[in-house]
Amino acid sequence: MRRETVLFGCRPIVSVAPQPARPFVFLPASIVLLAAVFLLFAANVKQGPGSQRPVLEQRATVEGLGETTSGLTDRLGGGLPDAARLDRPEDREAFVRWLTYLAESQFYRPSREAAVEIRDCSSLVRFAYRNALVAHSAAWRESMGMAGQLELGDVQKFKYPNWILGSGLFRTRPGPFAPRDLTDGTFTQFADAAALLHYNTFIVSRDIRSARAGDILFYHQPGQAEPYHSVLFVGRSYFQPQHADWVVYHTGDMNGRWGQIREVEAALLMRHPDPRWRPLAANPRFLGVYRFELLR
Repeated sequence: MRRETVLFGCRPIVSVAPQPARPFVFLPASIVLLAAVFLLFAANVKQGPGSQRPVLEQRATVEGLGETTSGLTDRLGGGLPDAARLDRPEDREAFVRWLTYLAESQFYRPSREAAVEIRDCSSLVRFAYRNALVAHSAAWRESMGMAGQLELGDVQKFKYPNWILGSGLFRTRPGPFAPRDLTDGTFTQFADAAALLHYNTFIVSRDIRSARAGDILFYHQPGQAEPYHSVLFVGRSYFQPQHADWVVYHTGDMNGRWGQIREVEAALLMRHPDPRWRPLAANPRFLGVYRFELLR
């Protein structure tokens, strides 16, 4: 087992391939008229209960909240609507199991889909967070290259993206939740380490001994291009026989080259050769142990 103890910056990489322009196509008037009649008919046909919008078109909605709008409240003032919080212990445990397994598995059994997406510390967290909330169907497992039936349970309250935030996942601006946040772009699928820290998690402690599986260790290293860094606390490993706590992280870019996912025992991190990376209360660069807002 390779043990790595060096942390590097987290630098997000986003690229969008240009799309070729589509030529105009002129259709005969008879075809246009026929299409119009068909659309008029389809608009009056009620969709069955199995109908579902494509994931990319999922928008934040208040459907499914029942006759009241209690889910639109934010009792804790953390910026997340109550309808998006995991209230039941069983749901919280299922989410944490998938979150930690998915993050750790990318070190031992990286999937092709994850390899394209994960480029820095925050993208590793985003990948695990999003996929912990989906329905873990046979098709999903195949897309992840998961052999066999790993039974970790599923969140029952909702299945992403069929929840109140639609395709949105992470809050991107300060303030408590307001209904307008559902439609004004407050929640998106992207969040860097700073946004994860400030708008999507809450402080638990500056003592790593208070960390639970699924918590995030945050650091702030002034002077770096991307000063905020996140490390996922896995706890007991799904792949290692040792009875020890582990953390997993992505190094980010390393001297202009793509970085790597690494895993290390939490105890070794406490003795990191560079004091700036030790998760100790006496280290001003260590911001503390944080927990996702939807678990509060």
